[in-house]
Amino acid sequence: MNEHVAAEVEHLGKVYGTGDAAVVALADVSARFRRGEFTAIMGPSGSGKSTFMHCLAGLDTPTSGQARIGGTDLGSLTDEKLTQVRREKIGFVFQSFNLLPTLSAWENIILPLSLAGRKPDRAWTKQVVDAMGLQTRLDHRPAELSGGQQQRVACARALITRPEIVVADEPTGNLDSRSGAQILSLLQACARQWGQTVLMVTHDPIAAGYADRVLFLADGRLVDEMARPTPDRVLDRMRRFDAQAVR
Repeated sequence: MNEHVAAEVEHLGKVYGTGDAAVVALADVSARFRRGEFTAIMGPSGSGKSTFMHCLAGLDTPTSGQARIGGTDLGSLTDEKLTQVRREKIGFVFQSFNLLPTLSAWENIILPLSLAGRKPDRAWTKQVVDAMGLQTRLDHRPAELSGGQQQRVACARALITRPEIVVADEPTGNLDSRSGAQILSLLQACARQWGQTVLMVTHDPIAAGYADRVLFLADGRLVDEMARPTPDRVLDRMRRFDAQAVR
């Protein structure tokens, strides 16, 4: 595996159910993701975007093919080792924030370290908290924070372990445009300033415009790729999916 490749999938397939009830979510998908690259994953509803992300990040098991993180085939790992890889190498950001309501922002941020029995690196923690603009919010519980602030806490939690890969599934889906733009700028900084590989599932052409490239899925297959995307180019490509669906 090329040392600049942080993650890759080869001939990835995922089928749910059996026989007549079988649903093909992914079919023979191959892709590589370089270190320090921000990639958006797009496609119509039901195209396999989230399934692809979940298989790549070890949250779901593919039916066929391989998913590798840093050259390690996830399918070869025990459950314990897979949990360790997810905890140490991957940071997750979801649409629904997934914060624990009884914990403060600070306690939510350091939760992955607490679970691993590790102490926070003071310099790195300060850098992450400052980048997220959360210095004055650390004692607040999630209910006392705005949606944008909660998502910034979730981003800080994803980054606190210094993961090689940041996986974001519709991270701006529940946010207003201003808060969404802040989160997207932070994800962009993860790639450009900290050299992390960022993978983002989104349906939003504006969000995709922050990425270095876009992969397009349709009917479980990788059908197109766009380098240096702009919102207008992405929107035009998505409209072609809609037109094809109508035929």
